[in-house]
Amino acid sequence: MTKLSELTEREILALAIASEEEDGHIYADFGQMLAEDYPDSAAIFQDMAEEENHHRRALIDLFVRRFGNHIPLVRRQDVQGFPSRKSAWQMQNRGIEAIRAQAADMERQAARFYRQAAGQTQDAEIRKLLGDLATEEDRHQREAKRLEDAHLNDTTRDREDEHSRRDFVLRIVQPGLVGLMDGSVSTLAPVFAAAFATHSPHAAFLVGLAASLGAGISMGLAEGLADDGKLSGRGAPLLRGLICGAMTFGGGIGHTLPFLVPDFHLAFGVALVAVAIELLLISWIRWRYQDTPFGSAMVQVFLGGALVFATGVLIGSS
Repeated sequence: MTKLSELTEREILALAIASEEEDGHIYADFGQMLAEDYPDSAAIFQDMAEEENHHRRALIDLFVRRFGNHIPLVRRQDVQGFPSRKSAWQMQNRGIEAIRAQAADMERQAARFYRQAAGQTQDAEIRKLLGDLATEEDRHQREAKRLEDAHLNDTTRDREDEHSRRDFVLRIVQPGLVGLMDGSVSTLAPVFAAAFATHSPHAAFLVGLAASLGAGISMGLAEGLADDGKLSGRGAPLLRGLICGAMTFGGGIGHTLPFLVPDFHLAFGVALVAVAIELLLISWIRWRYQDTPFGSAMVQVFLGGALVFATGVLIGSS
């Protein structure tokens, strides 16, 4: 991979043109992607895309004056150490704040790279060019802040943040919570039934492992196949299915792992502590993201867990 110090002034200018073009395209994609749900932030990114296009045109004019009409293809991924960019489609499910942070990082990374590169080269012309590019990227950051202040007042930002929070709850928290509740509660009965029926930690572990894996696969498929997310706005079914399945398995395996301890009574005690932690976590998530009073959430979750636990103990002891 080529180092920046090995590029000629002509190639460095071509690299700057390609970088500005890519950044402008990403900002335009952000604007289109956010237009429906976040129109004010979309307007900011559309303005930033136009700024990048203006800078690209200015760089092209400079290149033509100095080197002619043919601009060589020099891409950021071909140059060692040059900061990479995430495309808009990679940020689709990350939320509005993550996208804003990505845009700020794009400007900061470019300015930092140009400034570091300027300090490494001994060529006066290249040093001046890189320094000018760093100054230009710094100006982009200030311009982005100005555009944000122009388009987003406190009310607008609060509205967009609330929309982003609801989106996060629908796409991430809700399938994760459903899986965690199912894994933590539904596997209690088979695990503790096996434990009391056999008094064998190994047998209880095998039953718990099978129940956790089976429930994880079942819940993941159910979540992924139940809704394609297009009408409900709940996001990609594959992502929701993976989240739900993983959390279901996690909820079940949490109180299964203690039965790896050979001593039955010790394993049983640690498993009870694990169950309590799982139920407290479920209660906290419901309080934090679903506006359920914490006391009420605890009563509901612990009552359900106690009923399932008692069912497993009664069946295992019979």
